[in-house]
Amino acid sequence: MSLRKWSKLFLKTLLVGAVAALIVGLILQLFNGAIEFTGMADLLIYPLILLGSGALVSVYSQMGFFAYLTLNYMGIGIFRRKTWQYIQIVLAVLALLELMFFRTFVGGSTSLQQDLILGISILVIAIVVAYLKVKSTNANAWIPTLFFMMAISIVEIIGVLQIGVSNATIFMVVPLLICNAYQILTLHKVTQDEKKS
Repeated sequence: MSLRKWSKLFLKTLLVGAVAALIVGLILQLFNGAIEFTGMADLLIYPLILLGSGALVSVYSQMGFFAYLTLNYMGIGIFRRKTWQYIQIVLAVLALLELMFFRTFVGGSTSLQQDLILGISILVIAIVVAYLKVKSTNANAWIPTLFFMMAISIVEIIGVLQIGVSNATIFMVVPLLICNAYQILTLHKVTQDEKKS
């Protein structure tokens, strides 16, 4: 991937994250009203803060994406393809179980219901994104896409789960998953264009 192609992907993902955070932040404010505005300046600054936060979340998502690409490249180089696929499946399932159960039973977290909802949501989103990726490319993309959307996304959101605030979790997780989905669904287009030029 050339620097020009990477820059284009970076900027588009930045925009996707910023817009997603703006929409999620406005919806959260509409339904929860957690922030009280004291004047017109607050109303004007709030969307800018949401856009900036979304841009930061997208950068965080992109770090995870390129870490995944590096890990996948190394995994393919070290293991046979079938073995690497099994490893990815096991790691994705372990990450999902950790998110849904281990924090409650081992860590003493009291939010089992929220963890289950979050885990099931991530699983459903991962399956939908993997289906779309396979439809756009080939069947070999199924397991890597599931692994990225489940395991890598869960690793990326562990920090926000420590806060324990539902609004913060929603505000971080939704744009992050949208950015991750956008990147994995766009990757083959970027690399195909690179091969053609």
